[in-house]
Amino acid sequence: MATATKSKKKGSSSIKLQPLGDRVVVQREESEETTAGGIVLPDSAKDKPSRGTIVSVGNGKLLDDGTRGQLQVSVGDRVLFTSYAPEAIKIGDEELLLMREDDILAVIED
Repeated sequence: MATATKSKKKGSSSIKLQPLGDRVVVQREESEETTAGGIVLPDSAKDKPSRGTIVSVGNGKLLDDGTRGQLQVSVGDRVLFTSYAPEAIKIGDEELLLMREDDILAVIED
């Protein structure tokens, strides 16, 4: 009897993560493999970058008057964030970060 196998595409996941309130989901950028002098760095010596791309955003912070405040960032923005802020979430082979909008320091504009 033959069995069917599912093909896995790297980086794609069927699970969608929708953050609540003023939280955002960020995909961290890859760290540098070599130094400026050409020295190859092992995984243990690499610093995790504190920048990434926003994958999903919540619907805004609930204000005292019952309305929702609009977020300053949107999906696709490249951002800098504090290194201690994010909560790491692993979905399949992909590692995503969940953080509050307040933990984002700046938007990188190209």
